Amino acid sequence: SGVLIHLFFWGCERNSDMATGIFSKQRTFRPKKKWDRGTLKYDLHKKAKASLNAGLDLKNAVSLPDDEEINDWVAVHVVDFFNRINLIYGTVCEFCTEATCPVMSGGPKFEYYWADEVQKKPMKLPATDYISKLMDWIERQINDDSIFPSQVGVPFPRNFLQVCKKILTRLYRVFVHVYIHHFDKLISIGAEAHINTCYKHFYFFVIEFKLVDPKEFEPLKEMTARVCRCS
Repeated sequence: SGVLIHLFFWGCERNSDMATGIFSKQRTFRPKKKWDRGTLKYDLHKKAKASLNAGLDLKNAVSLPDDEEINDWVAVHVVDFFNRINLIYGTVCEFCTEATCPVMSGGPKFEYYWADEVQKKPMKLPATDYISKLMDWIERQINDDSIFPSQVGVPFPRNFLQVCKKILTRLYRVFVHVYIHHFDKLISIGAEAHINTCYKHFYFFVIEFKLVDPKEFEPLKEMTARVCRCS
């Protein structure tokens, strides 16, 4: 028994989306979170990954499988997106400094201030500090069994989807920052196709389950229309 989410250091996964070895564990920003074998969430994680690797349309791949609970499906994806966005940011974090990114932003029109249970008043931070606090904040919740229960039959809290909405909204802002301020670095290492696929997966998932307010998409509106081919 006990918490079934453990720390594993990033390595290049041997499936299609990691086969190029573009991302390496040396570029890790935070340790990877992983479900234990034999658990329901591990099975759901493998099912989700199998759908992606089978080349299914991402819009269909994110749909809730028959006979599965939405909270389990969302929980598995929140952890997966946390892992993937950590890996993406870890690839560019050496270029994201207090000097280059003195505020967490998505271009000149969008700035994001940090607030949490301790820091009640929204505070302007360099992007690297904001993202560091964000990943710590998410990690604490993922490891909290009262929020992300690991035992089969243990109920999710009533506000679980609201918690996930906040996590995913803040993770989306990392996409915004990386695309607008560091995309040239990802292009230089040949990672454009990978991040675009990760973005589309995230975007279609949060749209499917209405987990991010549409106003959050504004900074990447044009890019999203192009990459996701949506109006």
